[in-house]
Amino acid sequence: MRVPAVVRGPAISLSPSVLALYAAFSLGRMLAAYVLSLIFALVYGRLAAYNPRAEQVLMPLLDVLQSVPILSFLPVVLLGLTSILPQGAAAEIASIVLIFTSQAWNLTFAWYQSLTTIPKELREASAIYRLGPWMRFKTLELPFAAISVVWNSMMSWAGGWFFLMAAETFTVGQRDFRLPGLGSYLAVAANQGNLTAIAWGIGTLILLIVALDQLVWRPLLAWTERFKLEMVGGDERPSTSWFYEMIREARLVGLFTDRVWRPLGEALDRSLNRRFPPLTRPRSGRQSRNWLFTAAAGIFWLGMIYGVDRLIGMLLSLPLFEWGQVGLGLLATLARVLISLLIALAWTIPVGVAIGTNPRLAGILQPIVQITASVPATALFPAFLLLVVGVTGGLNIAAVFLMLMGTQWYLLFNIIAGAAAIPQDLKYTATMLQLGRWERWRTLILPALFPYIITGAITAGGGAWNASIVAEYVQFSGKTLQTTGIGALISQATARGNYPLLLVSTLSLILTVVLINRLFWRRLYGLAESRYRME
Repeated sequence: MRVPAVVRGPAISLSPSVLALYAAFSLGRMLAAYVLSLIFALVYGRLAAYNPRAEQVLMPLLDVLQSVPILSFLPVVLLGLTSILPQGAAAEIASIVLIFTSQAWNLTFAWYQSLTTIPKELREASAIYRLGPWMRFKTLELPFAAISVVWNSMMSWAGGWFFLMAAETFTVGQRDFRLPGLGSYLAVAANQGNLTAIAWGIGTLILLIVALDQLVWRPLLAWTERFKLEMVGGDERPSTSWFYEMIREARLVGLFTDRVWRPLGEALDRSLNRRFPPLTRPRSGRQSRNWLFTAAAGIFWLGMIYGVDRLIGMLLSLPLFEWGQVGLGLLATLARVLISLLIALAWTIPVGVAIGTNPRLAGILQPIVQITASVPATALFPAFLLLVVGVTGGLNIAAVFLMLMGTQWYLLFNIIAGAAAIPQDLKYTATMLQLGRWERWRTLILPALFPYIITGAITAGGGAWNASIVAEYVQFSGKTLQTTGIGALISQATARGNYPLLLVSTLSLILTVVLINRLFWRRLYGLAESRYRME
């Protein structure tokens, strides 16, 4: 029998001189993945929000997609790409797709949540003015969702940085797919225990994050201040950005806006208004083109039936003992997910409200939060692991810590967005009524945050389940540490090539996440849509 040759990727240098080039490579992959994520979120979330038949298929499918561990995408993506592309091109595209899977889902949930909670009076105003789909998107939907989309975009980039090591360094069978970049640099440094190289890599990553904060995110946050839903001006100093003010005051930028940008925008408006004219008879977007989504639903379920039929043989080959391991692993990981989610809620709600309602505090803490959320915990985890295992003698506490690192930031960024979107007139009303601190939280802050907390909790839960793959099964300095959990089973099955166990473990994880989302979080989404609209 012929043994396939080992195909290795390019060598990764740990010299500090390559960090600028590696940072550029990683930034390019992150940008490409983010553009794909944003396009996906805008299209997917709009279809799910405005068509009930599509929603019945798209939202459960989104639950499935966000619950699939990022590493489980590897075989499907790579085997498909390498069959038609050279290894280098296949690895690049696969890396972008894997980063996309860590960025797209929370953006989609945030956009969907924003569309389903647009105040009724604003919807009626857009109908009265007979806005077409394009103008409705431009003047109502995107402005209303701007704050949430920007904060979730920051979270998407943080999530992309978090999983960058997995997206740039991976092996499938005898093939070693690695790409030059910050993620592969940190992965090689961590595997070799080279603390100096780890420090250089993390330092470069922090500099890149700070530059993006100053040149991209802070200007965008200052720009979104105009879209707050309020009828009075606030006494609080709005978010500021030196780069945003410099752009606004630059004469060359003003000339470009007047001569190029504005005419192009007007031409685009005219073109799209002709292409998508207002409806001659008002109707709900939820009733349009139902036949198309009925056909899509039929194709989807036929594909599911076909896939289940093909997988039955593999499932039946799994011993009963390993089925028991899967059930026990699910319960153990579920307990860790709940603990990490409760810990995250306990501190992200007060901190998120403080940052979202105090621009001065936000200016100080926002870059710190971005840096902390973006630094790959998988690079620092081995050092933390040695300390915790030495004290506790096990991996349980360390696993909860790493799952918390994959959970809390989704909640924090959404809560900050929700707090920042609370109208100033409602704050004035609460002050005039002389509400106490608890009454203010009960009647204003928590109801206003409720849709954002649900969005953050759904994506945080998916992040925690994903993080279990690397939290419950750790290889460091030639040693393998693992604890009971579904993530450990998936990692163990992948390492041993036990494909029946890998399949059952992954499907069990997906089914568990979908059931939790369907039976619990979706009902809270409906409550947010019906009772906690900002109107």
